Amino acid sequence: MSSIYPSYFARFYDLIYSNIRSDIDTDYFLKKIREANGPVLEAGVGTGRFFTEALKQGADIYGIDISPAMLDILKLKIDRKYHNRLTIQDISDFSFRRKFKLILAPFRVFMHITEPREQLATLNHVYDNLGKGGLFIFDLFIPDPELLAKGMNEVVDFEGEYASGETLRRITSSHSDLINQITDVTFRFEWTEKSRNFKETWNTRLRFCFRFELEYLLMKSKFNQFQIFGDYLENPLTPTSKDFVVVCRK
Repeated sequence: MSSIYPSYFARFYDLIYSNIRSDIDTDYFLKKIREANGPVLEAGVGTGRFFTEALKQGADIYGIDISPAMLDILKLKIDRKYHNRLTIQDISDFSFRRKFKLILAPFRVFMHITEPREQLATLNHVYDNLGKGGLFIFDLFIPDPELLAKGMNEVVDFEGEYASGETLRRITSSHSDLINQITDVTFRFEWTEKSRNFKETWNTRLRFCFRFELEYLLMKSKFNQFQIFGDYLENPLTPTSKDFVVVCRK
């Protein structure tokens, strides 16, 4: 299993997620970036959904990702003078000469860390790279017991044209290990290009957490100030909440 996005995933990433994911978190994270008043690091920057807009707004923002193919897509969107703000690094061991006012790990980045010891080490590493009063914000989905039990089998979550006359289809399956709290996700891509048919399959793993487990993990870390919200408006958790939005302060 891998969290490094292959080139075909990166190629179609923006098209797929602009159709199947809402912008519910966009205003929230861009607002936090504007309020940082100092250097910002986006971990798992990907193709730059927040990064590109933050640059336009004048943010002092840097980005890291472990997937070279994703960064290659992002670099096509921004002026070459900003390319040195992007590096291939992991959230668990990144290195910069500066401390950050804000570190973000949006869109489930933290869930790709599947071992509890690595999760704790990552939290502590992030803490060490924040300036005094700095924030670390990340999100996770709240586990759906029914979906965890049943899983998904061959669900077509995107189908359409990616260019004139060229089609793309993505089929997703997921199956969860309830004891180890790991969800194995399989994405199958099928597309046409110049009268040829292509098919590729990519697998990844996500570790899901429940509320009190997440709180305990945070209490074990160097962070002694944190809040867990139930949405991107920072409302309290409720039985209908879909996301954990975690805000930690140094």
